[in-house]
Amino acid sequence: MHFSAKEDIEAPIEVVFAQVTDFDALERAALRRGADVQRTDSLRKAAVGMGWSASFTARGRKRQLEIRLTEFDPPHAMLFHSVAQGLESELKIELVALSRGRTRLSIKLDLKPRTISARLLVQSLKLARTNLNKKFHLRMADYARELEERAKRSNA
Repeated sequence: MHFSAKEDIEAPIEVVFAQVTDFDALERAALRRGADVQRTDSLRKAAVGMGWSASFTARGRKRQLEIRLTEFDPPHAMLFHSVAQGLESELKIELVALSRGRTRLSIKLDLKPRTISARLLVQSLKLARTNLNKKFHLRMADYARELEERAKRSNA
């Protein structure tokens, strides 16, 4: 199953990339939403091999997620690979400079079930695909707007 969205942000690519790779802020945001997040690597700065272990409640059950940064091409792209109870996913984040002060953020998420229970989960997601796509695009738009606001505050 595949989700993708694109948003244009009024900020230079370097500024957007710096915000997208502020993993400490992303970890704090996940903690505020009720997830338990732990780093599983000892890297001091963003690089291939970074990893996280996260646990959270979804659909009434406790879920465990292992995430690894597998590609890192500053300031253009990142690829994350994750595994959660038989469901593998790849999250690709791409940035393209449209001009000196404008950046296009693209996010692509691919879900690949590896067990029967994961296949059932993906099948139920496919039935709700329209609503999930709408939520995905709305969250992406909110995130892009938040990145843009932070960029404006940091330039002020």
